[in-house]
Amino acid sequence: MKEIVSSYRYWELAEDDFDESVRKLVEAAKEASCRAYAPYSKFQVGAAVLLANGEIVTGNNQENGAYPSGLCAERTALFAAGANYPDIAVVAIAIAAQTEGEFLKKPITPCGACRQVMQESEARAGSEMQIILYGTDKTLKISGVKTLLPFSFVL
Repeated sequence: MKEIVSSYRYWELAEDDFDESVRKLVEAAKEASCRAYAPYSKFQVGAAVLLANGEIVTGNNQENGAYPSGLCAERTALFAAGANYPDIAVVAIAIAAQTEGEFLKKPITPCGACRQVMQESEARAGSEMQIILYGTDKTLKISGVKTLLPFSFVL
């Protein structure tokens, strides 16, 4: 038996560390969270996708009384981007969450289904995306979905 150890690199950012593109993307994700339909969980998530052509596409979680018929913010944004800009690569995605009108101090990470959809978006484009996970106390910047989903399903 052979043990293999892997490590992951990511960056912890304070808001002062945001460059203009990160700031713009995070703000779009925060705004999108305000429009989320989350009457059951009261947990509003917004996602903003930056495309290679400079367009920003947003999405938010959409709950449904017939659980699990709802959809996460990340998939809503990525599917909207794919439907409207099918040949344009995703450069980055920012995710922000709030509850009771307050953004979370610590960033949330995407669920497994969203991670898999993100991985396929990278595969379609042939390039990694930057993942920005916003929190009021700290924000994480991750290069590539493989850090979040090291053993993803790939066809």
